[in-house]
Order: sequence, then structure tokens, then C-alpha cells
Amino acid sequence: MAAETEEDLLLKSFMSEVSEVERDNEVTRILSCFKLNPFEHLKLSFDSSVDEVKKQYRRLSLLVHPDKCKHPRAKEAFAALAKAQQLLLDPPEREYLLSQISTAKQELKLKRKKELKKGNASKIKAMVDEGKYEQQYEQSEEFKQELKIKVREILTEQEWRRRKMAVRVYYPIFISEEEGRLKKDEEETKEMWKRKREHEEQWEETRDGRPYEHLVMTQVSSWRDFMKTGKKGKKGEIRPPKLKTEDPNKSYVQRPVKRS
Repeated sequence: MAAETEEDLLLKSFMSEVSEVERDNEVTRILSCFKLNPFEHLKLSFDSSVDEVKKQYRRLSLLVHPDKCKHPRAKEAFAALAKAQQLLLDPPEREYLLSQISTAKQELKLKRKKELKKGNASKIKAMVDEGKYEQQYEQSEEFKQELKIKVREILTEQEWRRRKMAVRVYYPIFISEEEGRLKKDEEETKEMWKRKREHEEQWEETRDGRPYEHLVMTQVSSWRDFMKTGKKGKKGEIRPPKLKTEDPNKSYVQRPVKRS
């Protein structure tokens, strides 16, 4: 009998350890959920009813309750579940979430139809026309995962818009001053480039009337002519001395140029 009691105690200890691991895993799961989607926190499908929300909250909250769970972040997970339930039980918030989920579904369906139109499977096309293929697709794990990702994208975009509007509402003076400063800097930059462009145009227009410019252009022209003609001397002039190769001493001699 004593042996059986020890075995029972060992079994209870083992079960408590397993339960504790499950609690820790649940805390980790809740804290890693997408913060803007309360359905993920409560591990519910998007079409769950209000009663299902309440039932699931009770079950998960008991699992991660700080008094029963030893995980150091159990309190955070418990608070996240409470907030998720609050959002799903609040009619305006629930309506907003369901509208975003509906938008995500429509976008996925439209994308799916475009992909199917490119195929040549007549059987699939017939099923699409009858509405059977859409039902099978929406019930598949592939669609559920795609919908989950799409809902995240839409909720993230909407939250970013909401925060930008909140900044404009709460800090209108700061926003207007910053926009005014940026606009002023932009106008000053445009004016600077405009003045520079006008100065360059005036410089080009008055080039011929500047004596120094004319002198420089004349010198450039003379130099170009000199480079074209080379170093040819005039008729009657003596050319530079050339090396007379037959001279053993390789001395230089001056030979006159034949006159015509």
C-alpha cells in the first residue's frame, strides 16, 4: 500500500510538472501574438461568437493566472487576455475588427480568381462558377494562414493611419510650425537656384561685350591656329640644323633651304 502511495505521489508530481510546462508555453504564445488582433490572443477563429469568446477567456485565464502560473511574465499574459476579451465584447471594436477581416477576405478571393483565370482546368472553373471551389478554399489551412497574414497587414496599416491622425489632433501647432519651416526652406532653395540660373544666363548674354573675354577668345583662337599649322617656317628661312649621319663625329651642319 505504501508503494502505491509513493507511485501516486510521483504521478501527481509528474502531472504538475507537465501542467507547469503547458502554462509556460501558453504564456510565451500569448506574448508572441500580434498585438492588434485579439482573436490571436484568445486562440479563436475570426467567426467565433461572443459566448465562445467568454468561454475561451475563462479557460486561458485560469491557465496563465499569476497565482497559479510561475512564469515571470504570467501577469503580462493575463492582462493581454483581459484586453483581448474586452475588445471582442465591445460592439464598436468588434464591428471594426470584423470589417477589416471582411476586407482581407475579399482581397484574397479576388487574388485567387485572377490566378484561376490563367489556368486551363475546366473542372476547376466549373467549380468556381458553382461556388463550390470557394467554399473548399476558405475551409483550407492555406486560406486560414493567408487570411491571418492579410489581416495583420490591414490592421497594421490602419493603426499607422490612426496614430498619424492622433499626432495631428494633439499637436496641431507643432505640426503646422514644422510644415511651415519645411515649406520656407523649400522656397529659399528654389529662389537660390533661380538666381543662379539667371546669373549664368546674363553672363552668357554679355560675353561679347566684355573686352577681357574678347582678348581671351582671341588668344585661344590664335593658339588653336598655331596647333593646326604646326611649327613650319616661312619661305626663305633657315631650318633648324639636322644631323649628318655620314659624319663620323656626328657633328651638326647648317644647310640652306633652296629658294624658288
